[in-house]
Amino acid sequence: MLKTLDRYIIRQFLGTFLLLLVLIMAIAVVFDISEKTGDFAKSKATTKEIVVDYYVNFILYYANFFSGLFIFLAVLLFTSRLAGRSEVIAMLSGGVSFNRFVRPYLIAATFLAAVSLYLNIFLLPAANRTRLAFEKAHIWNPYRVEDKDLLREIVPGTIVYMHDMDMPTFTATRMSVARWENGELRSKLEADRALYDTLSGKWRFIGWRSRDIPPGTGAEGAHERTAEGPELDTLLALKPSDIGQRLAIAGAMGRGELADFIEAEKMRGSSTVAFYEVEQHQRAAAPFATFVFTLIGVGVASRKTRGGTGVHLVLGVILILVYIFLGKLSTVAATNAGINAFVAVWAPNVVFALVAGWIWWKAPK
Repeated sequence: MLKTLDRYIIRQFLGTFLLLLVLIMAIAVVFDISEKTGDFAKSKATTKEIVVDYYVNFILYYANFFSGLFIFLAVLLFTSRLAGRSEVIAMLSGGVSFNRFVRPYLIAATFLAAVSLYLNIFLLPAANRTRLAFEKAHIWNPYRVEDKDLLREIVPGTIVYMHDMDMPTFTATRMSVARWENGELRSKLEADRALYDTLSGKWRFIGWRSRDIPPGTGAEGAHERTAEGPELDTLLALKPSDIGQRLAIAGAMGRGELADFIEAEKMRGSSTVAFYEVEQHQRAAAPFATFVFTLIGVGVASRKTRGGTGVHLVLGVILILVYIFLGKLSTVAATNAGINAFVAVWAPNVVFALVAGWIWWKAPK
């Protein structure tokens, strides 16, 4: 059963957190409105769509995304006030151990971490889907694939190649479909240009050429069958979105859907697999960071110093910047240097958990 000390600290913790959340998200919404006013004016979106489909989900996403920062600042602010009024010293002098003093912080942190985990796994994928659909319809410019010489294995043994892909027109240049059996080429269909029909889901090969190579074909290719023609419609297990799409779409996938998508991307040989794996692991790593930030915040702010809250805030901001830098560095290492995504995502939390342990050990007892 919670005692007076627990209720007091939990109320202060959650109250300060909610106040920061409301203030900062209000500022974020105002800045976003000022930036996108022109887009809204040009679009055919209704006021209801802007408010409900976009801004409600915008607030949910960014409030959860920056929740670790808000929690850290909340702990710093109100714990620093307690230390400045000598309340922490009074508690410790009155026989309350430091571990007992921290207990209500951990209770509140557990509640916030559980809420964040629920949002990441169950609520945010659907909310992001709605928000991203609105942005795609009314804000985004047409998506473009910058990579060249694209390869996708659509089914085992069947490889699709294209020199490049123009997403606005769904047109591929120098496209080919090759079927392999036991390491030997069995057939190949190629064209200078191929267009994707969004209604039928078929690819139209313009100026096509085909080769059919049965088993046992001689070195001279005497039994090889060839054909060509002006146009040919063919159904492939490949859509333009499989070639390239905005990486933000990962946040709109449920847990099972994201896992299946990652496996499919691995089979296709996609170069963006690591990004999706980072998204997958961050959904659990971000809530865990709540405990790390809480322990660091308590350890830093519970010590009464000359300069008070200002000193604590400066130190807190430095720690946050280092954490963000490590997070970005590890993410880049995962997506560009081949570092395991699980290791890259959890490394900043492990490093700062060690920092939290050291601060805990040095905190006033």
